[in-house]
Amino acid sequence: MDRQELRNACGHRMKILLLGKNGQVGWELQRALNVLGEVVALDRHVAPTAYGPFAGDLSDLAALRESIRRIAPNVIVNAAAYTAVDKAETERELAHTVNALASYVMAEEAKRLDALLVHYSTDYVFDGTGTEPWKETDAVAPVNYYGATKLEGEQLIVASGCKHLIFRTSWVYAARGNNFAKTMLRLAKDRETLNVIADQIGVPTGADLLADIAVAALQKTLVNPELCGIYHLVPAGETSWHAYATFVIEFARANGERLAVNAINPIATTAYPTPASRPLNSRLATEKLRDSFSLHLPDWQSGVTRMLMEALNK
Repeated sequence: MDRQELRNACGHRMKILLLGKNGQVGWELQRALNVLGEVVALDRHVAPTAYGPFAGDLSDLAALRESIRRIAPNVIVNAAAYTAVDKAETERELAHTVNALASYVMAEEAKRLDALLVHYSTDYVFDGTGTEPWKETDAVAPVNYYGATKLEGEQLIVASGCKHLIFRTSWVYAARGNNFAKTMLRLAKDRETLNVIADQIGVPTGADLLADIAVAALQKTLVNPELCGIYHLVPAGETSWHAYATFVIEFARANGERLAVNAINPIATTAYPTPASRPLNSRLATEKLRDSFSLHLPDWQSGVTRMLMEALNK
């Protein structure tokens, strides 16, 4: 799809409002969205833009609404969220405001502007039972408050009637900032033994993949709004945290890293209690996404390998 088709779909040069620009996914979206038109990228702090100084603080609903109205984008991409899963159990008001109420403000304004809202959600909307990958049509039942707020955000977006793409994903990482793989490597340099949970199954998902697929999907959806809806977006395959850690450490060692670790022990979730419950089954079925947008999704190892090469060569 070329820029002219997108220009025709929007009526003029496309204007995109990106929220959460400095998060893992937001950072990648700044790169990926630039090919489509003008990107106004915001985070929680006030910063100058071509339309004046703005902040994209999802905890300040009135200011968020005002920013959207004054910028008047064709597309709103929300890569911001309250993601501190354990802290959400006690910081309930803040988690609810950012993940649910702010989503509704964005959806209301998108509806008023006839804009497309692109939003990220989570496998935590499911209860994590069973061993089958979750489909978009499966019953939702979050096991923690973070999941409950993300689910409410989804439901408020859908109920608003705005044009929307909601991407549920799992186990997000990026080369930039901290992630599970980097934590394992840091610990493996000092410790001879690591204990890693082996009964939670999911798919490590790179922020670059989340950005690139969202951009490909939103281009097609602007031309064909019937593609709006909820989609599951993860790479191919599945793994446990224990197998993921083993993959990372073996790769690092094969590439010359000197590590102290000589045992990676599998443990049960029950051996590592946390304030918020975690789903055991985080597998997500991606047939709907792949069929709707004619996409191929790479296996999870290829993205992790690319991230590790960048991390190890710094």
